[in-house]
Amino acid sequence: MHLKGELFLPEVHISSSDSFDQALKRFNKLVQQTGILAEARRREHYEPPSVRRKKKAAAKRRKSLKNAQRG
Repeated sequence: MHLKGELFLPEVHISSSDSFDQALKRFNKLVQQTGILAEARRREHYEPPSVRRKKKAAAKRRKSLKNAQRG
């Protein structure tokens, strides 16, 4: 995630009373919230612009179909 052109790396500060499991949970939550893993998965393989457009259109169709079913 970039904030105004700067690289943002999640940090978890651990106090002496925190267990490793608690710190790991907080770190995982922070990584999930910032979308780092989703971005990494998205960039894992190169997609040509045509494939990206097709995926975007398919997602738009799914979303509109889902909204139409809700009524």
